[in-house]
Amino acid sequence: MKIQTAEFKQQMHLNHSAFVGIKYRYFYQQIELLQQEIGFDTLPVLVRNLATIRIFEPASKLRSIDLMAQYFDVHHSRKTYYKIAPECIQLQDLVEQKVLSFAKAHYSFNYDLLFYDVTTLYFEAFEEDALRKNGFSKDNKSQQPQILIALMVSKEGFPIAYKVFPGNTFEGHTFMPVIKDFVRKNEVKNFTIVADAAMISTENVNQLNANNINYIVGARLGNISVGLLKTIDEKICREDGKNIRIKTGNGDLICSFSAVRYRKDKYEMEKQIEKAKQVIEKPSKTKRLKFTQTEGTKVSLNEPLIEKSQKLLGIKGYYTNLKSTVVDNATIIEQYHQLYKIEQTFRISKSDLQTRPIFHFKEQPIKLHILVCFMALVVAKHIELRTGNSIRKFIDEAKKVVDGEILNQITNKVVTVKAKPTTTMEEIVAKLFAPH
Repeated sequence: MKIQTAEFKQQMHLNHSAFVGIKYRYFYQQIELLQQEIGFDTLPVLVRNLATIRIFEPASKLRSIDLMAQYFDVHHSRKTYYKIAPECIQLQDLVEQKVLSFAKAHYSFNYDLLFYDVTTLYFEAFEEDALRKNGFSKDNKSQQPQILIALMVSKEGFPIAYKVFPGNTFEGHTFMPVIKDFVRKNEVKNFTIVADAAMISTENVNQLNANNINYIVGARLGNISVGLLKTIDEKICREDGKNIRIKTGNGDLICSFSAVRYRKDKYEMEKQIEKAKQVIEKPSKTKRLKFTQTEGTKVSLNEPLIEKSQKLLGIKGYYTNLKSTVVDNATIIEQYHQLYKIEQTFRISKSDLQTRPIFHFKEQPIKLHILVCFMALVVAKHIELRTGNSIRKFIDEAKKVVDGEILNQITNKVVTVKAKPTTTMEEIVAKLFAPH
């Protein structure tokens, strides 16, 4: 039996008391309130609790069940997890609907602008199957199987939707399936997607145009034709902030010049040329660098590539099908540069929520793991956006608000002594739940 703080003074004798431990019920209650606000309260309690403990202390699912009891005094049986796990992976559409409704209410989300990117999550294993495949790893774990996660976020960086792909999927091939599925499910009319250069291809551009989807995508200028390079070289004014727009088969190509980028590109190019010269002086069978070329056994500088690179120093390109009469070049460039927000979201997922490595082996537990991590990411990102504090700061402050549990050895009852929230925590919570 537990007695609350009000009875503490009347019933406790310190020389007949023993400290039992602490609970972090305050943290649990705040996250529960947030999940309720987002709309997750209709989901199974265990799934919600798994998202909560994922934020507090990431661990395996079964250890998470133990930690819930240890930290929050919230109890679930392992049998319950195994029982509901197969059903819970069907909840993704419902979760995304809740998140969309919340984004509309709290972030004025209206589908006008979405940011798209992918990342890879590796496994603590070396055996492949239909989903877990070796592929290009963004974590430098190419020897371990992985899955690929496509994520879409709002212009604030708030997570909106995701999709899981086998680990050997080329990221450009994920682009249209995810977007078309999102547009179909949500009956989107006006839509602009922003993505990096890996997503651009003639096929993707054709499909985007056929489906009336606007796009802003990075351009890999190193792959452009000689004719297009000549046009850029002749037209662009190499003054900081200047830009041009050229019609191409992939849409309008906007090129901008940056003095800072010029200095960085020039430094990197000169460093690579110097390394290339060293390889030419002392040829190596295994070492091939960007500015070297081989004819038979002879290694020499790739002069045409050096000349091409010199012409592109300081220049960044962006493809779009948005007309200049609708959106000007500066706005296109500004919107593209907001892609860093999705990179920040991925960092929260991988660092704070420890989405990887993944220890599951079967498809259902893997997909449930991703669902739980997505829910945790939604909550964590909302905390950051609303309060201006990192999720780590929120957790650290919340951990200062504990319930101390003391055993009265005379009555054999446990008394709970609640700590008062710190001033910082009260300020954070006030921002978090302030009226909109």
